[in-house]
Amino acid sequence: MQHKSTRGKVQNLSFEETVMMGLADDGGLLIPDSIPQVQDCLQEWSKYSFSELSLAIMLRFIEKEIAHDELKNLIEHSYSSFDHHEVTPVVSVGALSILELFHGPTYAFKDVALQFLGNLFEFFLQKQNRSLTVLGATSGDTGSAAIYGLRGKKNVHVFMLHPNGRVSPMQKLQMTTVLDANIHNLAVEGTFDDAQAIVKALFNDLEFKQKYCLGAVNSINWARILAQIVYYFYAYFRIQPKCKDAVIFSVPTGNFGDVLAGYYAKKMGLPIDQLLVATNQNDILHRFFESGQYHKKSVIPSWSPSMDIQISSNFERFLYYLSGEQAGQLCAWMETFQNTGQLDIQGAALKVAQSEFSSVAVSEKETMSIIREYKAKYQYTLDPHTAVGVCAAHQHLVKTPVICLATAHPAKFSQAVKTATGEEPVLPPALSSLNEKESRCRLVPANVDAVRREIVSTLV
Repeated sequence: MQHKSTRGKVQNLSFEETVMMGLADDGGLLIPDSIPQVQDCLQEWSKYSFSELSLAIMLRFIEKEIAHDELKNLIEHSYSSFDHHEVTPVVSVGALSILELFHGPTYAFKDVALQFLGNLFEFFLQKQNRSLTVLGATSGDTGSAAIYGLRGKKNVHVFMLHPNGRVSPMQKLQMTTVLDANIHNLAVEGTFDDAQAIVKALFNDLEFKQKYCLGAVNSINWARILAQIVYYFYAYFRIQPKCKDAVIFSVPTGNFGDVLAGYYAKKMGLPIDQLLVATNQNDILHRFFESGQYHKKSVIPSWSPSMDIQISSNFERFLYYLSGEQAGQLCAWMETFQNTGQLDIQGAALKVAQSEFSSVAVSEKETMSIIREYKAKYQYTLDPHTAVGVCAAHQHLVKTPVICLATAHPAKFSQAVKTATGEEPVLPPALSSLNEKESRCRLVPANVDAVRREIVSTLV
């Protein structure tokens, strides 16, 4: 299968070229030329383990680029580090089914994709006999998941930007206590959106990108989305036979990558009735699906910091499909947003968007209340991001089964949980020891040149 850019000037890429390019050289996001239809496979796939299902789905996109047994080994190796035999188990809590995505080495949903992507990078680099400079921005969980997926790997250097003071203490420790020589943490004096803009600017500097062999681990990398498609299918199969027809997925959403994977699963033929975009008070996506107004505002710090975002990178992929797959229209929309911080979509296009997604914005008060309620009523502890998804799901409880994505272990956000419940969550052993470890991080201004200098001085 070939891949192309949403902006039209990069086409006919192999899967390997797509993974290694990360952000398209024309500034767009890379997507597959077509989406495979798999309705006829659902009954057979329902019997598969998570790894078997990953192999079946990925083969539809990768085809013969990676040999069957090599891909199988990559997948099995990637998920051998998870502490649950199902990798992404589904548990019943009250009226909801909760898809637990936090059983990987950094206790966040990003591990599902980034353990695989780290091994994929290593596989391709050995094949090509070259090096890679991974550059990423994180609002918290992507950073640690990418670092744990790539630490110690040969011919790879990782530069991870996070907004200084705007990630949880546990998230920061998970990143900065990894002292492998190939890991470089940079705390940016700004917001996540500032860090993300720096990363995109450096990828768009094609001379710099090529000279230092930049690679992407943020969900702008198509392989991230591909790996996340799998758990939508897996969760659907886990709640059968309760689920006779379609299901609703409630997805805590910041950068739009996680819910976009559900969108691709639906386009492939998975019976999804609704994809519910659950946002916190930084509600740009909710405002879009309510009114068609994608208007950037200032980021407001919250108890769910990984969702404190006003520019959702992966939204461009959805806008491309919303444009009728017209790269010219997509480019015009993105230019308008780039220049004004505002994009307005109305009429038939808005109706299409609203038919694909519904949305809910959840307040800080509601977030803390639902954490308290689930702890008291079900003895189940929610992290604040999952709580946003659960709160949104409660507004859509109908006869259709609802699956809520649990995106992080509550121990990663112990201050929020303690504030809500009066009790700190039990720390897994791997997290409880982090306070005792040496930490390493460099503070940098929120500008492109400062980050460029850090990369050059480190690598030269």
